Amino acid sequence: MNLSTRFTVALHVLTLLASSREEARTSEYVASSVNTHPVVVRRVLAAFRKRGIVRSQPGNGGGWLLAADPAKISLLDVRQVVQEGSPFSMHSQAPNPKCPIGRNIQSALRPVYAEAERALEERLARTSIADLLAAVQA
Repeated sequence: MNLSTRFTVALHVLTLLASSREEARTSEYVASSVNTHPVVVRRVLAAFRKRGIVRSQPGNGGGWLLAADPAKISLLDVRQVVQEGSPFSMHSQAPNPKCPIGRNIQSALRPVYAEAERALEERLARTSIADLLAAVQA
């Protein structure tokens, strides 16, 4: 699963758990909502369990529960759990230094990418899982 998909799946999963705070949801149930394999859901949830955002409830009637207040989980928090690094990448191979564009393109892009990333993070920080839940229930 690529990084942007992982972020969207994580937001879906946490919003679903926020919609049923008192009822544990199995990985299979969550996976059916996301339309993915339960293993994908379990991997995502494991990352959030390490941060104390979700918890698992073993036994009959067990499953996953949201452990944190959805109003206090920002989309930026979620992004920081599932994605490392910048959403903007430079070339996988160094551009040709003999080309006037290749020689300078990365230095021209760095400030643009940095500003765009700051704007993205500011916007994600202003939206919570509770906000997403309200939007999907409207």
